[in-house]
Amino acid sequence: MFKVKKAGKLSRPKPPLLWLGTNTCGGDAISFLNSLDPDYWEVLTDLIDCRYLYLNMTAEGDMATGILDDAMVRWPGKYILVVEGTVPVKSNGLYSVVGWRNGEPLTALQAVQELGAKARHVIAVGTCASFGGPFAASPNPTGSLPVQSVLDNRVINVPGCPVNPDWMMGTLVHLIRFGEPKLDSFGRPLLFYKETIHNQCQRRHYFDNSIFAKQPGEPWCLYKIGCKGPDTFADCPNRQWSGEHLSWPVKANAPCIGCVNPEFPDGNAPFFEHLSDVYLPGTRVTANRVGAITVVATALGIGAHLTGTILTGRLASTYKKGFSGTKKGLKTIGKLMQGLGKKR
Repeated sequence: MFKVKKAGKLSRPKPPLLWLGTNTCGGDAISFLNSLDPDYWEVLTDLIDCRYLYLNMTAEGDMATGILDDAMVRWPGKYILVVEGTVPVKSNGLYSVVGWRNGEPLTALQAVQELGAKARHVIAVGTCASFGGPFAASPNPTGSLPVQSVLDNRVINVPGCPVNPDWMMGTLVHLIRFGEPKLDSFGRPLLFYKETIHNQCQRRHYFDNSIFAKQPGEPWCLYKIGCKGPDTFADCPNRQWSGEHLSWPVKANAPCIGCVNPEFPDGNAPFFEHLSDVYLPGTRVTANRVGAITVVATALGIGAHLTGTILTGRLASTYKKGFSGTKKGLKTIGKLMQGLGKKR
């Protein structure tokens, strides 16, 4: 597991950081401020030059927005832009105003596009900024979009509802010290979003042995009461939450709701209902047969990470990576899925 330890002082000037809050509940900024190792003060003094963080400043009006304008003039191509929340585009973006500039409202749409165009790096923190999340959920009256939909340049997505403080802090530290981390096909750092919840879950052995909870609170696998672990890529079981890494939803007897997924929340709802049939290329398999595929996939040495990808139809690069150099395994798993489909 990637652990974020002492940030250490930089031998070069600290990069300026601008953190915008758009259509957001503020949970991601609060999570970031609650980071413990390194904590916010250490990062602030040793790693970044935090010029603008909407929850952490007393400036307002032109004084606040002037900081944003100043950054574009003084540090083009050098500052890091962090955006928390969706970007509304209806009504010329007036559903989200981040401040006032020269007596006129500065919309989130204007701020993100202007600042993003001149930023060295853009980070979308939280699921709303990364993929739309709750603020872009149906019926989406504000026309909210994720950050990457209103910018032409590359965006690093660090989803979570809210984001785990380590995911954001770790991405920031890696970006400054080592450059851009390796990303998956959704723009998420593989440091934190490489394996499925299901693959790392402490209750995985219950799933493999078909021992399922029938209601929240029972200590067995929560898959049949709605757990989205097989469909969700994050390191929650290993990293855990609550600052001191004490717990996470499944440990607290609640199913994973897949909050880091691009389709969250509409595509994962209802949260506490068993998944419906899983559609595979050319066939379909009932959710009750998922365990059989998992066992065979593991026996073939291809791993549960790939299994979770297959079960959600997310084949592409992950599919190829999992089966690289094992044509026999590919044919075998294909026959297995076809056979399960016929039994269905």
